[in-house]
Amino acid sequence: MSLENLIDVQEDVAQALAAGRPVVALESTIISHGMPYPQNVQTAQAVQADVRAAGAVPATMALMDGRLKVGLSDEQVERLGLEGQAVVKVSRRDLARVLASGATGATTVAATMMLAALAGIRVFATGGIGGVHRGAPQSFDISADLQELARTPVLVVCAGAKSILDLPLTLEYLETQGVPVLGYQTDRFPAFFTRDSGLVVDARMDTPEQVARVMTMQWAPGLSALRMGGIVLANPIPAAQAMPQAAIDAAVAQALAEAQAQGIVGKAATPFLLARVNALTGGHSLSSNVALVRHNAHVAAQVAVCFSRFCAVGPAAAGGAQP
Repeated sequence: MSLENLIDVQEDVAQALAAGRPVVALESTIISHGMPYPQNVQTAQAVQADVRAAGAVPATMALMDGRLKVGLSDEQVERLGLEGQAVVKVSRRDLARVLASGATGATTVAATMMLAALAGIRVFATGGIGGVHRGAPQSFDISADLQELARTPVLVVCAGAKSILDLPLTLEYLETQGVPVLGYQTDRFPAFFTRDSGLVVDARMDTPEQVARVMTMQWAPGLSALRMGGIVLANPIPAAQAMPQAAIDAAVAQALAEAQAQGIVGKAATPFLLARVNALTGGHSLSSNVALVRHNAHVAAQVAVCFSRFCAVGPAAAGGAQP
């Protein structure tokens, strides 16, 4: 079966890609599993508007009716939001099964990267990447997002990794897999709800042009034999929406203890933990989550605009350009 028989690219996304205009991929698990209704749909709509306002075209990914969707209509976003947890959470291992069944699937970071790469989209905005879970030396619970970053040439703009994870081990894993972790206007790796995990990034980027230059070189045709993978652009949550470290640490600790007591593991763990942290913080973590996702979308669109311009002039010219 050819790709054309499996994938639907929304018209405005297809036109932008054909013309070499900037496009930003967006995931859909944040709609179905990351937030309650109607905040999930409202946030998805706001994020798409943020991407457009910064000069790019949004392409939210999902699986519907046996098709890969690159770009969703308002009605399809509403459908994901209303169905919520009933929607299948789709990572790499689930893709074929959900397509074959015709079920509705929401794409994780890993699956969104895959669809973006298939469509020719190089920039993806999300909230936070998955990573190495706490207790992983015993459970071996490591998100497929990290392996996808190692193999798939897409820039992922995120507020670091989710604070429910083991952040030092997550960075160690990314280093082992050869994934560069760049800090956007920061030397520190952010911790989702907070701006500073106490860990350092591989390099600091202060402008979208600097990021686009690295992307252009990472995936230059001359380096294709090296099979260079993805890039993490760690973009801290805006200071005004960041949560106090002590409050988030206490909420995460309690949520983790409750998950362990209830035997909640695997795919179900992250949605449960985020929902419990939101409840334990009196809803403050949800507003912070919305703020950081929108901020990431804005930065991703700026980078996509620069990257499309660099692609138009070629990697050699882009590599020598100055911001």
